[in-house]
Amino acid sequence: MADTLKEILLDSSRRPAVVSDFETLVDAEVSDKGGVSGAVVKTGFAAVKKIKPGIIPSAVDTLLPDFASALEPFYGDYRAKGGNDFGAYLTSRSDEASDALLSVTDTRAEKSSRDSIKKVYSKLRPNGKKNVEEALPRLGQLIDKHAAAV
Repeated sequence: MADTLKEILLDSSRRPAVVSDFETLVDAEVSDKGGVSGAVVKTGFAAVKKIKPGIIPSAVDTLLPDFASALEPFYGDYRAKGGNDFGAYLTSRSDEASDALLSVTDTRAEKSSRDSIKKVYSKLRPNGKKNVEEALPRLGQLIDKHAAAV
């Protein structure tokens, strides 16, 4: 098993599969959203994909090193404790883990030169923490899957 998330997620031989799996995770999370807030997420997601087709895999690939860095302390602690379900571990620290991930997307959105992206992000951001927290179990499972393949 690789020691760090960067070794697991960013290795050039595995990275395309990692990006594809993350794209599938994002699609599944959006698809699972319900109610009024879910409709807002789905509408915003569809708008972003319409503005720039292929933006999701491109964004995942671009953000992957920063996401790996943001999650590295959690992964290190999880491994040190001999964990066997990173999704459950992340869920147990959902407040901190979601803040770490959102700091990456917040920074990226602030630096964007595209007003349309900034506008959509600002509409989705108020529910961002809840949405990220809900995705943590799947995220951890995805990382476990790729860690087991190393």
